[in-house]
Order: sequence, then C-alpha cells, then structure tokens
Amino acid sequence: MRLDKFLAESSIGRRKTVRTYIKEGMVKVNGEVITEPAIEINESSDVIEYLGKVVAYTGKVYYMFNKPAGYITARKDTVNKTVFDFFDDAKMNGVFHVGRLDKDTEGLLLLTNDGEFEHKLMYPQKHVEKTYFFWALGSLDEEDIKQLEQGIYIGKGEILTKPAKIEVHKCGMYKEFKHEMPIENLNNIDSNNYNQPVVSGYITITEGRKHQVKRMLKVAGCYVVYLKRTSIGGLMLDESVEKGHYRLLTEVEIQKLFEEL
Repeated sequence: MRLDKFLAESSIGRRKTVRTYIKEGMVKVNGEVITEPAIEINESSDVIEYLGKVVAYTGKVYYMFNKPAGYITARKDTVNKTVFDFFDDAKMNGVFHVGRLDKDTEGLLLLTNDGEFEHKLMYPQKHVEKTYFFWALGSLDEEDIKQLEQGIYIGKGEILTKPAKIEVHKCGMYKEFKHEMPIENLNNIDSNNYNQPVVSGYITITEGRKHQVKRMLKVAGCYVVYLKRTSIGGLMLDESVEKGHYRLLTEVEIQKLFEEL
C-alpha cells in the first residue's frame, strides 16, 4: 500500500494533506524519515509514525449521518456550527463529507475517508439518484410536473436540468396540513390565511447544482419551506438514526453502493 494512502485511511488527513506532511519530513517508516508519498509500505508489519506517534491503520470508513437543519456542511466555520461538531475530532482528521446539504436542509449525508468513493458518487456522468422530501408553498399541476421531469432552466447561463422524478405526496390548503408540516416557524404564511396552498412530495435528481431542488421548484411556482434528503442511490436514510447522530454503513450497504457505481 502507498504511504499516503495508508495515512489517509488512518484518519491523519486527506490524501493531498498527508502528502504535504510526508514531504515535510513528519512521517517515519520503521524509524526512518520518508519524504516520498508514493513509497510502498506493508500496513501489517511496517511501523509508521506521524509526529513521533505510531499510526494505527483503521482502513476505509463510511458513515451515514442524519443532518439536522441549522448546520453547514463544512469542517470548520467562523460563524456557523458545522456537521463535524457532532463527531469526535480525534477520529475524523482524514474523514470528509461526500457532497453537501444546505444549512436548512436535513437528512442523509455520507462521510468517508475514501476519495475514490467520493469521486465516483459525485461524478455527474454516474447519474447517481438523490431523493428529497419537500414541503412547499404553492401547488404542482400535471404541466408543472411534466416540465420538472423533462428538465427546466433554473438560472441565467445555465443548461437545462437533467430529467427528474416527481411524486406528489399531499396537496391542499395550509389549514389541512399545518400540523403535519415539520417546520417551527413559517414566516411566509399568515397564521390567519388558512387557504394558502401547500404541497409535499418527493423529487429525485441526478445532479448537484447549488440549491438545485429549491430553484427547480421555484420555477414551477413553489417556495420550499422544508427539505430532507432521504436517499442516495439505493441507500435509504435509516430513520432509527436520530437527527445529529450517525452510524457506520453496513457491509451490505457499502457493497450495494459500489455495485451501483
């Protein structure tokens, strides 16, 4: 195994970061300073040290995290709380998020130290499906749904969105569903205006443009007030994992994702 790969998969840092550590003489192999990241080592028998401490090989890890709203998808931020606030820093140096979710979006977020896995999952040509559940102000008729499913323009200078899948779950007036909508504060709804139309449903896309789901539904005349990612590919969010909690993916889940990729 390459030395940089060993360190990246042992929670020392991302592949690019550990290469810098190696070149700067921070790593020893069997007591000797090594400055070549591509050197082959035996992870079972060689003794690897980083800053004088022996590195234990942990291997590739894959986490399912149920992201709550109000946290940004980043390692650090000077203003906002991040998803990494829920993890033990000591175990997460080499772990990074796969894609991202908006600050106010909840649901399935994957984290890993496997760069190849991240690349394949996020590579546009792989067309990996990502499904979101939404509540929105407005309504969706058959023409709106057809337009969304065929592809629409969501921004100046942008190409047509790739075909999506839409499944309307509920539609009607706010007064009918206000107790079902998992939103603490709806500033855009007058509490006395119970005839405000609302709609909920699932939308599946294969891209990852900035605020894409919100922008797509906005073009269709809907203002998203709640958004939750429920699946990536064939991997469903485990609803037993509470918001702000995480677990390792099972071998079956990992295998299924890799088969899709």
